[in-house]
Amino acid sequence: MSSHPVLQPTLLGSEGPSFDPAFAGIRRTELGYESWIDQVQGFLTGHQAVFDALHDDTRWHGHQRLMYDRMVDVPRLTASIPRDGPGHPVIREIADALGERYGATFDLVALALYRDGRDSVAWHRDRARRDRRGQALVATLSLGDSRRFLVRPHGGGESRAFSAGWGDLLVMGGACQLHWEHCIPKTQQAEPRISVMFRSSADFVRF
Repeated sequence: MSSHPVLQPTLLGSEGPSFDPAFAGIRRTELGYESWIDQVQGFLTGHQAVFDALHDDTRWHGHQRLMYDRMVDVPRLTASIPRDGPGHPVIREIADALGERYGATFDLVALALYRDGRDSVAWHRDRARRDRRGQALVATLSLGDSRRFLVRPHGGGESRAFSAGWGDLLVMGGACQLHWEHCIPKTQQAEPRISVMFRSSADFVRF
């Protein structure tokens, strides 16, 4: 893809990629209905190198969907590893570390590229296998500019906001995909952001 700006709020972003497999600083938010979100801010240092590798070495796909009576562009690009590119070695290492912590095999890795503040994802729940009754794990590593990650009760209600950028890690667990929705809203101004989503084929069908 074309060249892009260097995105880093501090010098930590330009170091070699590294993370703490002990998940120091992890903080859990209990949402209710047996649902929770774990957050580690700045989980991945050296995130700039990973952003660059994924941005430049991935075959990104645009999609369209029917809205009322016309087709419109989905406001983000998507891809998956390894189908659309080699990724970065630290991605596999993080998947293994997540598996050790949460007792699951994170064998599905999907990517989403939010090119600017106009790119977004609407309120939704990730579709877990029906036999899991909503019990599923979804881990999201955010690279690039920070965006608001919102969650709210399924069907509407007051939302809660989390930071998603600069190497932050969010893990949605319990019955989160049954009782809660999440979104990345549009914003007036934002630099590119890549979302790296880790899932288990025990919880979700393949993409």
